[in-house]
Amino acid sequence: MSKRVQTSSLDAFDRKILAILQRDNMTPQRTIGEAVNLSAPAVQRRIKRMREEGVIRADVAVVEPEAVGQSITIFVEVEVISETADQIERAKKEFAAAAEIQQCYYVTGEADFILVIVVPSMADYEALTRRLFFGNNNVKRFRTFVAMDRVKVGLGVPVG
Repeated sequence: MSKRVQTSSLDAFDRKILAILQRDNMTPQRTIGEAVNLSAPAVQRRIKRMREEGVIRADVAVVEPEAVGQSITIFVEVEVISETADQIERAKKEFAAAAEIQQCYYVTGEADFILVIVVPSMADYEALTRRLFFGNNNVKRFRTFVAMDRVKVGLGVPVG
């Protein structure tokens, strides 16, 4: 999933454009141009280039989970038994395919994976654990943390 991008190709204009787009990617290019002192066509070319280079990975709508019945956010540490390349790749694919998993990180430390999961109910989470963890012979253990409040949520990246 990770794609390496050359950061040296980003100048101050690009970084200012990215800061605006991360706040609201529906901002008109004319408005962005006025904010960064570039013409709208210049802004358009820069945005197009950053999409092509993978700097901008997606243009998405951020959905309020509760509005679509996904009111429970759960963080899960997963420890696997075997860390062979094949087993890790298999786990990555399985986690990536589960719609309930918003984010999945392969990490260092005691756990091998950290998952961010959204579900409508604890019964749905229990069903997910049966499918992903109890039904997987390579999962040694998992630990669950249920969020009580979403204090800060976002994928914005500081662009300097």
